Amino acid sequence: MASALEYTALIFLLFMFSGTSWAKIQRPAKRLAPALIVFGDSTVDPGNNNNISTVLKANFLPYGRDFTGHRPTGRFSNGRLTTDFLAEGLGIKETVPAYLDPGLTPEDLLTGVSFASAGTGYDNRTAKAFSVIPIWKEVEYFKEYGQKLGKISGAENATRILNEAIVIVSMGSNDFLVNYYVNPYTRIQYNVAQFQDHLLQIGSNFLQEIYNYGARRILITGIPPLGCLPIERTVRNIYKQEQGCLEDLNQHAISYNIKIQKMIDFLRPKLPGIKIFYADIFSPLLKMVQNPAKYGFENTRAACCGTGLIEFSYICNRRNPLTCSDASKYIFWDAFHPTEKAYEIVAEDILKTSIRQVL
Repeated sequence: MASALEYTALIFLLFMFSGTSWAKIQRPAKRLAPALIVFGDSTVDPGNNNNISTVLKANFLPYGRDFTGHRPTGRFSNGRLTTDFLAEGLGIKETVPAYLDPGLTPEDLLTGVSFASAGTGYDNRTAKAFSVIPIWKEVEYFKEYGQKLGKISGAENATRILNEAIVIVSMGSNDFLVNYYVNPYTRIQYNVAQFQDHLLQIGSNFLQEIYNYGARRILITGIPPLGCLPIERTVRNIYKQEQGCLEDLNQHAISYNIKIQKMIDFLRPKLPGIKIFYADIFSPLLKMVQNPAKYGFENTRAACCGTGLIEFSYICNRRNPLTCSDASKYIFWDAFHPTEKAYEIVAEDILKTSIRQVL
């Protein structure tokens, strides 16, 4: 039976997001969770890659040009990420810092951090492609993080924070885009369905590990409509000459997302006390692409940076004269990643749906 606090939280969220199709996320008067903890890839990496030896970074302009202070942080966006907006919508804080940020404070730790690394995935081969943080290392950081919480606030309070924190897991796209579609050895070893099952087995083990270290309220995202990403439409259309999104890639994402939900349903009864649910990012992004005017977008085919067709990371830099002046009119910031506005719309959708299930 839901507690009075849970009912209050749900009523607040319903009130906060009723009405418009895209309302600016506002911070509630009362914090709805003690912390937001994040695992994943570039969609939720606020700058961990700044502190490792990899070419996959976004710590230079124009990345971050619409962030507070107009400064690059390592986020693959012109501003904030979905997880930043989720933290704000839960009343926790405005941004989720990178765990490897050397300036991390005790308060940062108490209210949640991100272990995410741009370029990573469930399969270790995915992380190796760009020498980024593999999923098993993110788990090690989480274990270390729990120990730090214990030293800051005491073991009992640290356990409470870990148990009550909202945990976001967002990865999987790179396993297809960087690994499966590019690496011929992976395709020899697996067909698409087999590769999906391979990722899900790793994901299942990962979820059980973070459960063992205290995670209890978990949202695991699916993957976005891969066939709508500017980079895929550019590269694949050289051969296929398709005008819209690439349906085969989108179908791969759909079938994978269905399997994620089945995996979650399988795991839930095996892990006592867990609240684990699926967070849909495929549908809100596809809706933006299919009906951009509803959200105030003007460009769905190309990204803001450069030509908008192939640029990302170091190819998207301040010396590129073609970068757009108003990113809010674009769904995509670079050829792989959404704009801050698109990230906020996804966050709004999650706050109206999935978040309610784990509060």
